[in-house]
Amino acid sequence: MQPHDPRAIVNAYLAAYNSFDLERMFGVLADTVRFENYSGDELTAQASGLAEFRQLAEQSKGIFSEREQRVTKWEIGDSGVTVDIAYRGTLAQDIPGGPAAGTVLELNGVSEFAFEDGKISKIVDRA
Repeated sequence: MQPHDPRAIVNAYLAAYNSFDLERMFGVLADTVRFENYSGDELTAQASGLAEFRQLAEQSKGIFSEREQRVTKWEIGDSGVTVDIAYRGTLAQDIPGGPAAGTVLELNGVSEFAFEDGKISKIVDRA
């Protein structure tokens, strides 16, 4: 991976995410990383800084027995990278008032990445 190649950095992040390798995932994030997740127009999760992001990722890890984010389209610009994502995940546990364990969720979304000093400084996920 080139030190400041945004496509390689995003690919490394997604590969670590897909394999539940949180330490490798944290390795491509800036200490000041900002994360936001939106469902429609509603902010459903957020984290400021690597410590908060780590806590959120640790909590989320057990929800799925398998998961995959696959890039279907890349847009690389001066201010960052935007990717269209095809997401597929199998629930590891029942969601209260929602789907049961074993349910396969599939959705499409968009993720926006910003960078600082060769690391991801901001992630905005929209579904």
